Amino acid sequence: MSAGLGPVLLRDALAADFAQIVALNDASVHFTSPMDIARLTQLHEHAAYHRVVTSDADVLAFLLAFREGAPYDSPNYQWFEREYRRFLYIDRIVVSAQARGANLGTRLYEDIFAFAAAAGVTRVTCEYDLDPPNPVSERFHQRHGFREVGRQWLGGGKKQVSLQLRELHPRGSGSASTPV
Repeated sequence: MSAGLGPVLLRDALAADFAQIVALNDASVHFTSPMDIARLTQLHEHAAYHRVVTSDADVLAFLLAFREGAPYDSPNYQWFEREYRRFLYIDRIVVSAQARGANLGTRLYEDIFAFAAAAGVTRVTCEYDLDPPNPVSERFHQRHGFREVGRQWLGGGKKQVSLQLRELHPRGSGSASTPV
């Protein structure tokens, strides 16, 4: 149970959730890229991971991620595609305003780290905005063990992102992971 939300459930995203996912994305579109139901349907078809956190029938948060080799046109995804042979790319994570502070983002990240480890993927990647700044995302990613591995400008120089990587330890290993 999360603060004032009632029982929450973490589960795979369903087509029935798409309208709420798009609405959540729209509320944070200044930090994410625009997405309508047609685009979400396309992304969902190629996603390695697409999960939601719900309370009753309400989608409170979602996370969408891709493995290497996906037919995805995001310049950030493509940057990681050029740099790393194997990875899991977190395209977007959004938590509703009403659910912020209830640790749903952390719950999703713990779940995706477990998903990656089960798949033998030792690199989880993502990005957050530097310009315009997103200090909440910066702190969140630092807390979850990400480090900067690059930067790039997007939108004709209107937005700069920090490209982030978290190395996961292979199952049963106490040492740093080796490149895969």
